Amino acid sequence: MESTDDGFLAAYDAVLAARWPASTEPAEIRTPYGTTHVNSVGPADAPPVVLLHGGGTTSTVWSGTARALGTAHRVHAVDTVGDAGRSVAGERAIRTLSDQMAWLDAVLDGLGASGVSLCGHSYGAWSALHYAVHAPARVRALVLVDPTNCFTGFSRRYLLRALPMLLRPTVRRRRAFLEWETGRAALDETWLRLYDHAAAFPAARPLTGPRPGPEALRALRLPVLLLLAERSRAHDIGRVAASAAALLPRVETAVLPGATHHTLPLAAPAEMGARIGDFLAAHGRGD
Repeated sequence: MESTDDGFLAAYDAVLAARWPASTEPAEIRTPYGTTHVNSVGPADAPPVVLLHGGGTTSTVWSGTARALGTAHRVHAVDTVGDAGRSVAGERAIRTLSDQMAWLDAVLDGLGASGVSLCGHSYGAWSALHYAVHAPARVRALVLVDPTNCFTGFSRRYLLRALPMLLRPTVRRRRAFLEWETGRAALDETWLRLYDHAAAFPAARPLTGPRPGPEALRALRLPVLLLLAERSRAHDIGRVAASAAALLPRVETAVLPGATHHTLPLAAPAEMGARIGDFLAAHGRGD
């Protein structure tokens, strides 16, 4: 790790101390693609839920969701290998979708979870949806929080605004983009300091790729909860909802009032945790 990582790790730990339950348990899982860091909350024998974060945000962004679900579930928030976080990439890089699926296979194996509920936001939702197609027998229920590149593409305006940040991710550019998408919403300052440090994280980026094919989605029989941000600038949520309804046999859709793509899941309305909890209570043990 680079010398700047000391500040990043201190900021990461500060978010855990400020926002996560004192009972949070860290773990390191060895995979063929490096060591994956996981923050876990809840009774060890409760139904497992795996949370996958969006790009550049780390697993710490799930604090509210972990608290909401952690009484009835064993919640595992994962730092994606190759993205900002405490996971450490190995010599073997994730280069293909098959690699990404094999990494998640290894993470679930390391957690000792034969069947889980998967919940992802943004890029994490893309990964979760692909994994449900890859290994439907291992996924009891799927929660997609304002998923990107799953059912429709990104908004052209969103991509144009994001381009300078993607080309050279400085603190100033990342903050400017975040303020634009969230409408300058008030976000937790402790987490924002971590977000700023992530701009200097080593240059590896998570895998990106195509949307799951229509035939694969139509064959997906597990229950899906689709939560959309009312004010998302990442995409047209009406088109996302319509496409998901046309492709997924068992999808429930709800719009989160006042939310934008990047206020989720950190500053999600209380309704989000309640909806996920109710959905998993009905489906998270398998049908």
